[in-house]
Amino acid sequence: MSTNAELHQRRMAAVPRGVSNSLAVYAERASNAELWDVEGKRYIDFASGIAVLNTGHRHPSIVKAIAAQLEKLIHTCFQVTPYANYIEVCEQLNRLAPGSTPKKSMLFSTGAEAIENALKVARYHTKRSGVIAFSGSFHGRTLAAMTLTGKVQPYKAGFGPMVPAVFHAPFPMAYHGVSVADSLAAIEALFKSDIDPAQVAAIIIEPVQGEGGFYAAPPEFLRSLRALCDKHGSLLIIDEIQSGFGRTGKMFAVEYAGVEPDLMTVAKSIAGGVPLSGLVGKAEIMDAPPPGGLGGTYAGSPLGCAAALAVLEVMKGEKLLERSLRVGERLQARLRALQKRFPQIGEIRGLGAMVAMELVKNGKAEQPDADLTRALVQAAARHGLVILSCGVYGNVIRFLAPLTITDALFDEGLDKLETALAEVTTAASQAAA
Repeated sequence: MSTNAELHQRRMAAVPRGVSNSLAVYAERASNAELWDVEGKRYIDFASGIAVLNTGHRHPSIVKAIAAQLEKLIHTCFQVTPYANYIEVCEQLNRLAPGSTPKKSMLFSTGAEAIENALKVARYHTKRSGVIAFSGSFHGRTLAAMTLTGKVQPYKAGFGPMVPAVFHAPFPMAYHGVSVADSLAAIEALFKSDIDPAQVAAIIIEPVQGEGGFYAAPPEFLRSLRALCDKHGSLLIIDEIQSGFGRTGKMFAVEYAGVEPDLMTVAKSIAGGVPLSGLVGKAEIMDAPPPGGLGGTYAGSPLGCAAALAVLEVMKGEKLLERSLRVGERLQARLRALQKRFPQIGEIRGLGAMVAMELVKNGKAEQPDADLTRALVQAAARHGLVILSCGVYGNVIRFLAPLTITDALFDEGLDKLETALAEVTTAASQAAA
């Protein structure tokens, strides 16, 4: 059996450095909220493969559905000989999508594909090219998705030129002094200095920023964007790739604002770990591109569709929306207790079980502590806990434990977090002395 060190040496020789790793820990097997590395060490997983495993690792119902599909067919390409479970997933998405307008859906393999196709559909339907996105956003690493992403390092630097006619406005973040009024004023400034609103095909936004730091868009801001799009004939694209499928306590985070998107992207936890993504939108808009204008060889694979249908059954049967709220409440209560002990925790925020804590120096939002954040990720792993960092300044810890995690395991993970936090803050204080 290979060790973590041996595998990492092979990885460094065989895989480009651009594909980075948070940890030099090589997973061997996993179950629900636990995983074991190749050396047999156990970890509690508060990362869920970056928000992919709301239903946990290898949920028995999902494994059973995938196994049953394997006995039937693995691939035909939906555009050649279609299959029923693709249609069934689309029917479910159409039913679940916010708003009363008739919907249609199509499926892909990755979140970036869903974003690229949302942009294609928006431009084709409106006959416009401009798009407004937001600072701190993350929409993917393919060319158009990377252009929409509101963070240069490490996603854009050196990969230009970007797709034209994409503009960024500041995302409202009260903790950093950016109000809803500031963000709306910035959009109006774009209309005056950079692009005629009559040329804007769409505004795209994450209702809760993922890589950007788990900042939730205030409901009044999303409602204002809806009104702005209606005024100028633009489409509102809601990116639910990380926030969807129960992570925030609702099926989709945009439901908190009572807003109906024109287009909505989904991925990550849609299929319990099997690659699958989707674009859901108002039927008239989705029907705009002609036959052959959309699709993909692996888009909406039978395995992914079988897994997605099982995910929806698990979510309903195990009441994971309600569970998300309980997990989030339990997590925020524990983090607020830690905040009293550790002043390095500047802010705690979240919707449902999509929760983050921001680490700062001297209790000041304008002094992000990326070094402490990196140290905490590594220390947590040494104690058997997998966590993720994020944020424009790399100083945010985001918590993405499976919604199926038991209370006992969740508390054990939080104990490990507290131990790791004490370790790194003590080390930082000693180094500064």
